[in-house]
Amino acid sequence: MSAIWFGEQPPERKPRLSRERITEAAVAVLDADGPEGLSMRRLAARLDAGVMSLYAYVSGKEDVLDLAVDAAVARIATDGLDGLSWREAVRHYLSRSRTVMLRHPWLPALMATRPLLGPHALARSELVYALLHRAGLDGPRLTVAVGALTAYAQGFTAAENMWRGRVGRAGPGGEAELRRAAQEYLAVRHEAYPTLAAHADLGNDDFDTSFGLGLDTILDGIAAQLPGPPSR
Repeated sequence: MSAIWFGEQPPERKPRLSRERITEAAVAVLDADGPEGLSMRRLAARLDAGVMSLYAYVSGKEDVLDLAVDAAVARIATDGLDGLSWREAVRHYLSRSRTVMLRHPWLPALMATRPLLGPHALARSELVYALLHRAGLDGPRLTVAVGALTAYAQGFTAAENMWRGRVGRAGPGGEAELRRAAQEYLAVRHEAYPTLAAHADLGNDDFDTSFGLGLDTILDGIAAQLPGPPSR
């Protein structure tokens, strides 16, 4: 599969147009309307440029999406992790990742479906791989551990974004009512779904705590595979 990262940087042709400006405009369009709202024509209009002039910098929409993803990933801060245990460093990094993916709701799906070969994405992949490798993982277990953490963070945040987008239109009261109705629906069907009725907390709207608990569960599993005494 080809990717924009395999090619050379294009020369600057006009002071007002560059790959960086195209990327910035693409992120803005994606934030406003998602991937379905992004087109070369829409991008050119935002930049006050001709559509064909964009092709001096990118080959099409696919390149633009790759650039936008890498630009958004660059906003995941990596500072302040030195000196932390591998577990705390990973936890901080994935929490920051979730914050950026909440800010850019289109990002989780694109990160899961595009080649993450841009410099910012590769630097962050290197960070997570290095943290887990130094902790004692290697080979397939290292790859699978990174994949599990990545899939959890992206999947959780994608679902959170969808939920927030849907119930946000109804307001806080509407969300509370929907959660209450769902809990009652299970309660009256407790004979068919006894475990769900007793233990599914559908009224819980604390995404921050839920994300942390789920992440700790995965980290516990990773720690159990490390050589030596259990590490936290």
